[in-house]
Amino acid sequence: MFDYIQKNLLSAIADMSGIPESGAFNIRINGGGAARSSTETVTIEPKTDKQGIDIRVKPFSKADNVHIPVIVTESGVSDRVYNDFYIGEGAEVRIVAGCGIHNDGNCDSRHEGIHRFFIGKNARVTYIEKHYGDGEGTGARVLNPVTEVYMEEGAECEMETVQIKGVDSTARTSTAHLGKNAKLVITERLMTHGAQYARSDMVIELDGEEASAQIISRSVAKDSSEQIFYPRAVGNNRCRAHVQCDSIIMDSAKIRSIPEIAANHPDAQIVHEAAIGKINSDQLTKLCTLGLTPDEAEEVIIEGFLN
Repeated sequence: MFDYIQKNLLSAIADMSGIPESGAFNIRINGGGAARSSTETVTIEPKTDKQGIDIRVKPFSKADNVHIPVIVTESGVSDRVYNDFYIGEGAEVRIVAGCGIHNDGNCDSRHEGIHRFFIGKNARVTYIEKHYGDGEGTGARVLNPVTEVYMEEGAECEMETVQIKGVDSTARTSTAHLGKNAKLVITERLMTHGAQYARSDMVIELDGEEASAQIISRSVAKDSSEQIFYPRAVGNNRCRAHVQCDSIIMDSAKIRSIPEIAANHPDAQIVHEAAIGKINSDQLTKLCTLGLTPDEAEEVIIEGFLN
């Protein structure tokens, strides 16, 4: 049974993240390292003082994909891991960090991943983090990621975080410091249902001249679930930033969206916008005239919105 569950979780993470079959990887299962592999351009080594790994990408390399999936299949597991990414000057890399929890018991299962990114001058990083949960137990599936990003001059980073199914509680904390001409794009996509709870706190500090950031959050809240979004963009130099939060609310759900912008320099240009609303009835009617049931039409609209 364990092998079956493990295989299904890996498959779910792979399907969500588009994992290819090559590149460096580190697989973590139920709080321990299960498999690890480095390449010529990417080295992965375990930490000696605490749980976690150091991932180093050689300067000016076009690195293979790096995969660091986490799997929890036992009820009552409480796992915390510290992963540091050192991206050399001028390097390019794509990192996939999928996490899956299967809980059939009555004790909470929890994973907390603390990730720090040190992105060198003119380096480019694509980071994809996708969360998935399943299981028939009454114990909660809890994921609390922490992400810290430090970007040197000219660095670029695109981060995509997705949580669509099965996670009962999540509290995401993200911070970033951008140097001169650095560019950061963060996209969050989230759906909650039942009594699930999700909170996202984010602080982006645009410290360097001509730094830029774009923060996009799209979410759907169903049933009696609750969501809180608190993104903050702080302009400390001549810079540009845009914060956008769009949410669909359904049933008895609750959503709070609190975008905040702050300027500590006269040439900081920062914009925010937020919208919460129900599914447009005209869209539902149009899809139903094409032969879809109301439930099918609703799913089509949600899928398109989250994509």
